[in-house]
Amino acid sequence: MALVLGTFTVAYLGYGRYLSQFVELDDSRETPAHKYQDGQEYVPAKKPVLLGHHYSSIAGGAPIVGPITAAFIWGWVPAVLWVAIGNPLLGAVHDFTSLSSSLRHEGKSIGYIIGEYVGDRGKNMLLWFAFLLVILVVAVFSLVIAVVFDAYPAAATAGIIYIALALVFGVWLYQLNLSFAIGTVIFVAGVFAAVFIGIEYPVAFVGDHAAGTIVVFGETAPGFIPELLGSANIGAWVITMLVYGGAASVLPVWILLQPRDYLSSFLLYTGVGGTILAVIVGTFITGMTATHPETGGELTFTIVQDAWYGFFGGGSPFAGDLPLMPLFPLLFVTIACGTISGFHSLVSSGTTAKQLDKETDARLIGYGGMLGEGLLAAVALSAVAVVAIPAGTGGIGLALPNFALGGGAILTALGVPFAVGEVFMALVLSAFLLTSMDTAVRLGRYMIEEVIGTPETSVQEAGANRYVNTSVIVVVAFFLLGSGRWEDLWTLFGGANQLLAAMALLTVTVWLANWDDTKQLISTGVPMALMVIITIAGLTWVSMYQVLGGRLLGITTPAETELLAQISAVVQVLIALTLIGLAVSLVWIGYGNIKAVRGIGEEPAVADGGEPDADAPDDD
Repeated sequence: MALVLGTFTVAYLGYGRYLSQFVELDDSRETPAHKYQDGQEYVPAKKPVLLGHHYSSIAGGAPIVGPITAAFIWGWVPAVLWVAIGNPLLGAVHDFTSLSSSLRHEGKSIGYIIGEYVGDRGKNMLLWFAFLLVILVVAVFSLVIAVVFDAYPAAATAGIIYIALALVFGVWLYQLNLSFAIGTVIFVAGVFAAVFIGIEYPVAFVGDHAAGTIVVFGETAPGFIPELLGSANIGAWVITMLVYGGAASVLPVWILLQPRDYLSSFLLYTGVGGTILAVIVGTFITGMTATHPETGGELTFTIVQDAWYGFFGGGSPFAGDLPLMPLFPLLFVTIACGTISGFHSLVSSGTTAKQLDKETDARLIGYGGMLGEGLLAAVALSAVAVVAIPAGTGGIGLALPNFALGGGAILTALGVPFAVGEVFMALVLSAFLLTSMDTAVRLGRYMIEEVIGTPETSVQEAGANRYVNTSVIVVVAFFLLGSGRWEDLWTLFGGANQLLAAMALLTVTVWLANWDDTKQLISTGVPMALMVIITIAGLTWVSMYQVLGGRLLGITTPAETELLAQISAVVQVLIALTLIGLAVSLVWIGYGNIKAVRGIGEEPAVADGGEPDADAPDDD
């Protein structure tokens, strides 16, 4: 924790300030939120409100899930090092420059920005790339929410209350125009009270649960509910989350997105800040007061998880259930959002840039927000390190509730009862997964609408319809979950996510090259090249070795026998290969633009960072 806090502080004060000056943030410029204010998408937001939306949208559950998965496969040391070093030098740079470039392009997406410099072909390729990633985000995040709600029915109740409170808070702020400060006190208190209500009235859909749990369908699931990860209750929650994500994505941002993300930021701040404080206080003063629920031993601030499980994870407690997983490149795509995440470029240029009140807010929200996500990753690693799940309790995907178990134990150092802290940390995990999941559906809708532009045919009109394209996203996401194999789903998502980060860095590098020929391209170009190599290698390994060679051909692992699982495997291979092809093509197009602009000594295509020159190279 000291290592992460130290590197992040130095980076924010030094590198973050340098980058702010480098992109010439200026409060005298009118931001897109003010210029195009429409009450729907372009809505200026107070800095704490927007920080809450941005932070909880990018942080979500991925910086919790990724580090946990990586730590259980390769050990906690490589996971901590990649977060502490990679986050400020790659991830925070990616987020900040994505937001800054969008500000200078009317709040448009990274797909639009790349199109301004390399033409519509490049724009549409990047938009389709991002759209495929969005489907993966929706799929894996809905599955993780379902796993958490299955393990903690009390968190499911608390999550339902939290969403209801956010809807009412939106009406309070934007329809009734009531006090922001008073509303904050009332509704934030309501979110924390939901934890105690959940403990009293836990809810599940199906199955055998602890006494007092409200079970909607009883012990037998209806026929339309599939079993995922061996549980019909998880399958029921997945369907519910997909329906919720689709519904939430078509609502105006003021109804749910802004108020929900603002409320969830308090969960995030409390969960991250409280756990960090508990680590410090508990280590030096109080210790823990919790008992391990499975071994019965006293929990202490001692790392019980191995530091290193081997390059292929052979010493992992889940080694017998995992395919061959080399540390390079899979560690880097597994941790994903804790260090660098392409999804953040979609949030930064898709929703945050449309709500930024002042340009200088971008440093705290863009660069600082990503560092905050890295702190969440460090908290996740701390939680699993002190309460490592035994090998015989389930697959790697079912190890995810270990975050709530370890986090609750750590919070006992501050006097929080173990049972309360455990449910609270489960709510923290699920709440941020909810925000990222429905934000992803919304962003996918934006991308389809940008690709279509002005509809000219009946098919295009249907594709541009928010209800139609939202339905496509959630249905395809459901088929992706057919196998329920966590090690394939998460690494495929991580590879696609970080490959999109490379494409976003490529976009920013092209922007900088066209803006001014004195702008250095190292800060974005080196991370871009590194992530292209890592992620293409990772996606190739997962799609060819794990999915095609294993689940479809039965060479490396037993082949799938159920139709839904086979369809899922085919879809995963097709998505991976399509992403690789799109990425290679975009890199070639982008490199051609940079070479033409910088290599022949002509005037820069952009003089002020905002408008492309008519003579800029265009592949069309």
